[in-house]
Amino acid sequence: MLLHDARRAARTTSDGDLVTLEDQDRGLWDRDAIAEGLALLDRALGLGQPGVYQLQAAIAALHDRAPSPGETDWARIVSLYSELRERTGSPVVALNRAVAIGMAEGPDAGLREIQGIESSGALSQYHLLFSAKADLLRRAGRFEEALPEYEKAIALARNHRERAFLQRRRLEAGSRFDSGNARK
Repeated sequence: MLLHDARRAARTTSDGDLVTLEDQDRGLWDRDAIAEGLALLDRALGLGQPGVYQLQAAIAALHDRAPSPGETDWARIVSLYSELRERTGSPVVALNRAVAIGMAEGPDAGLREIQGIESSGALSQYHLLFSAKADLLRRAGRFEEALPEYEKAIALARNHRERAFLQRRRLEAGSRFDSGNARK
């Protein structure tokens, strides 16, 4: 929990708008909390029987240790999510793994993983499935395809801050799509 809480000050703007992990000011992260969390994780992993909480903490630690978003060890995060998925069978863990694959191997690889999750129907009412899909489509430059995915995510989001974030992302994708069509 310390490893997640250490990023709390950077998760929102002064107005309360969401800030993605990728866009967070890492200078706002609580380095003392990170150090304490890493020490606790090392002690727990030293017992040689990592459980799901230790795996989740190890993923958070990789984010916290990365000096910048581009230096995040996404391949290791995919590996940890793979192990976590095997232990839990959770479709949400599978979704997080798909996003990590998209970051490690490129958006199209992540989208292939999401396609499998989507076809199972397990997360058909989960806004973050559509949000993740829209984000990977956006990263791939496939703005037109991202737009309806943002719409689905917006319709399912229950938190007004998340909905506002998704609406901003949808507008950005729409603008990028419109400007791309204007050049043709």
